[in-house]
Amino acid sequence: MAGHQVRRQSVRGIRVALCAALPLALLSLLTGCDGPADAQAAPPGIQRMLDQRAAAVRNRDTGAFLASVDPRAAGYRAEQRRMFANLARVPLAAWSYELVRTDAFGLPAVVGADGRRVAAEVRLRYRLTGYDSAPVTAVQYLTFTDRGGRWRISSDSDGAVGGRRSARQLWDQGPVEVVRGRHSLVLGVGRGTAALRELAERTDAAVPAVGRAWPGKWAGRVVVEAPQSLERMAELLNATDPAGYRGIAAVTTGESGPAPAAPADRVVVNPEAYGELSETGRQVVLTHETTHVATRTDTTSATPMWLSEGFADWAAYRGGSRPAATAPELAHAVAKGAPPSRLPADGDFRFSRSARQLARAYEGGWLACRMIADKWGERTLGAFYRAVGRGDEESAGQAMRDQLGVSPAEFTRRWRAYVAEQLG
Repeated sequence: MAGHQVRRQSVRGIRVALCAALPLALLSLLTGCDGPADAQAAPPGIQRMLDQRAAAVRNRDTGAFLASVDPRAAGYRAEQRRMFANLARVPLAAWSYELVRTDAFGLPAVVGADGRRVAAEVRLRYRLTGYDSAPVTAVQYLTFTDRGGRWRISSDSDGAVGGRRSARQLWDQGPVEVVRGRHSLVLGVGRGTAALRELAERTDAAVPAVGRAWPGKWAGRVVVEAPQSLERMAELLNATDPAGYRGIAAVTTGESGPAPAAPADRVVVNPEAYGELSETGRQVVLTHETTHVATRTDTTSATPMWLSEGFADWAAYRGGSRPAATAPELAHAVAKGAPPSRLPADGDFRFSRSARQLARAYEGGWLACRMIADKWGERTLGAFYRAVGRGDEESAGQAMRDQLGVSPAEFTRRWRAYVAEQLG
């Protein structure tokens, strides 16, 4: 685990699933029902109401915002009032809703229901002032109810039983406190100002360090989210099992691949695992995650995990690490005469792996990138990373030939020798 026994992991475009397990055509045949209707088939008043709701958020107008909520849904209305208040300090540059489709989930029966109801999928898009060039997109599954000719939202949780769970944001969890750094914006709930300032200071230190390691262009700004607990972190990641993130200090979310504007990444911090780290470990984690933000547009499905995670660790430890101390699991394996026989596969980085297996994967990726920097130079390492991201599934091998002048088999042989040399 690269010098400290806490895992960290990037998430390549964490998204809410938009499709059911069965193809829609087959589902229709099995149930005898039509598939979901698109937005054009929806009552026109719904999108109009959503536009008014979005304007209310942008204008900080509580009354106009609550006008979009069903007055008979007392519990949901109270939640929405709190959520709106929680947004007070968040610097919003944009906020909009798009009705994607209706009939998006099965509606539960309601005794005495007297208004037409519509189950819809809606996309929330928002940008933070000074930090997001492109919007964050979050999927919500909303129940709309016709109240006397006016559409109101009566629930955002009716679809959860069928797996259609609305994405949660930090302001759904409590009042958001905001701390601004030179290069960072830290949003937190229930963490206290001192904890948020510490995150801002470490992220501010990470940004120039990453700028020296990464040759590509990037915004040089990072948004960090600091939820109150592991469970709240998992909620932000739309994960149903918080235990899967228990040993992970931070996660970076965002859209991978080339984009016309820099994607809106978020570094989400696990307060429990992060709190266990030393000062050095905390700096390494935030520099690692900041590297993912910087390399996002050059990271694609063609980029193997050993390269994306290894490069992030190389940037975090660049110039000041002893291999045996930074890669203790692989050092132990080398000492036992059982060095790795291959580069880490993508599956080796899964959350379900044991701490020891995951550590070996990270350490192997770090040493591969360190070897490229040592043997071919740091500029070549950056060029290699970008070349891999521009290709297809075979691009890593081709980039080894083009950028490094070796075959994949020769690269692996040299890496194995480098691991033994550095850790032996």
